[in-house]
Parts: sequence; structure tokens; C-alpha cells
Amino acid sequence: MSAVPSITLNNGVEIPQLGFGTFQIPPEETRDATLAALETGYRHIDTAQLYRNEKEVGQAVRDSGIDRSEIFVTSKLGNGAHAPDDALRAFDQTMDALGLDYVDLYLIHWPLPAVGDFTETWQAMEEMYRSGRAKAIGVSNFQQNHLRRIFDSGVVVPAVNQIEVHPYLTQDELRAFDTEHGIATEAWSPIAQGKVLSDPAITGIAERLGRTPAQVTLRWHIQRGDIVFPKSVTRERVTENFALFDFELSEGDMAEITALNRNERTGPDPDVFNPTP
Repeated sequence: MSAVPSITLNNGVEIPQLGFGTFQIPPEETRDATLAALETGYRHIDTAQLYRNEKEVGQAVRDSGIDRSEIFVTSKLGNGAHAPDDALRAFDQTMDALGLDYVDLYLIHWPLPAVGDFTETWQAMEEMYRSGRAKAIGVSNFQQNHLRRIFDSGVVVPAVNQIEVHPYLTQDELRAFDTEHGIATEAWSPIAQGKVLSDPAITGIAERLGRTPAQVTLRWHIQRGDIVFPKSVTRERVTENFALFDFELSEGDMAEITALNRNERTGPDPDVFNPTP
């Protein structure tokens, strides 16, 4: 079993750099998929209220037989619960669904700048953190302007910013901003929903190294310092995505993949994404 490196967050909490994502995994498939990931060696599981599978993630953690302290669990606040009292209630609901005493990381899922004041939401997040039931708190899909408002109004600096990152959206400026302020960057949609896997640059590197395009792309993330959590319900693919630590990309390979950037999103633009509940 390959050893997954950890990254130390700004409050001293250790987070495995490779995790298992549960976005778009139906609830009825989530327990078994998560158990397969844990059996493979993953110790970092990412879920959210919006995914509607927190209960099944918690069940898998309990059924795995692995000590709770060895598994890093992340969840995220639903978009309809940004008012401080709503956020606190939603966090209680998440904890009840997971059936765990604490969550390792809890995130504001989207800033929703036109829906409400996310700085007030952040104050509720800080309360969750002080309670000890969230070992670390952070944000997801926050841009520089959103983060600056958090810095100006809050006490706790977010530990993590989970954003869309892949070779077609390298996010170099935002990642550098995160690093400058001690915020770890997590990459969602790390293979651009599969779009990058047929790119000639990536397939060429994969063929030369005897690896799959997905492994090459995920290894690019790892060497850049991203925290990444690919998702799959296929055990073979779950295992394949875990085999990232017995090879390296050269500086030339890294530069060739980074040069693929098109500033092309697969998901919404956080500056304009403002769904109402």
C-alpha cells in the first residue's frame, strides 16, 4: 500500500493529500463505494449536505473497523443555510447524519455573494470550530475578493479553499493567493470530468511512463501541492487513482500539463453563482 503524504493545515491539523470524493455518488451506492476506498487505503473522505449522502459516508466510516482518528472526514454547509442560526442548525444536521462525534473539516460550500452576507456565515463557522466538533473550518469556491472579506471580518483564517482545478483551469493566481495567506488548496473536478484524459499532451506522457492519463493528471496535482479527491464507484478505478506515489513527473512534464490552461470551467463561476433555496 502506498503511503499518502499529509499536508499540515494552518491550525496544525494534518490532512491526507489524496482523498475520496463522493460528489454525484447516489446514497444507495455511497456506503459500499466509501468502504472500497477505505479498504484500498484512502483515509480522507469528502462529502457535503448537497450530496445527500452524509449518512452513508458516516455508516461506512463506522463499518470500516478503522479507528475514527485515522479517517479524515470533510463535509460542507448547504446553500440554503447561510444565515448564522440556519448554519448552526445545518451543522447539527450534518453531525446527526454522519453519526460522528466530530468532523475533521467543515466548509462553506459556495460564497453566494448576492444571496446573503457570507461573513456572517463565517462567524457561525467560527462558533462550530470553537465547539471542537469541527477540527478545522474553511471555504469552497471562494475567490480572492471573497477571501479578503473573510480576513477583514473574521478571526479564524480559513484552513482550506476547495476550488475547481484541473489542467484546463490551473487557477495559478488563486492558488498563489491561498498559499500567501496560509490556506491549503483542494482541487475538485481534478480531471475536468474526464475532459483532459484524451488531451494529446497528457496521453503522450501517460504512454511514455506506462501510466493512465488519470494517474498522470492526479500526479500533476500532487506535485503542485493540491489536495485532491477523485471520485469513482468502480473498485478498479478507485485502486488505480490511489497508485500515485511510486512515480514522478519531470519538470518538463509538469510544465507541459500546466501550459494546457484555458481558464475553462466545468462548474459554475463563483462570482455569479447565486442559486436560491
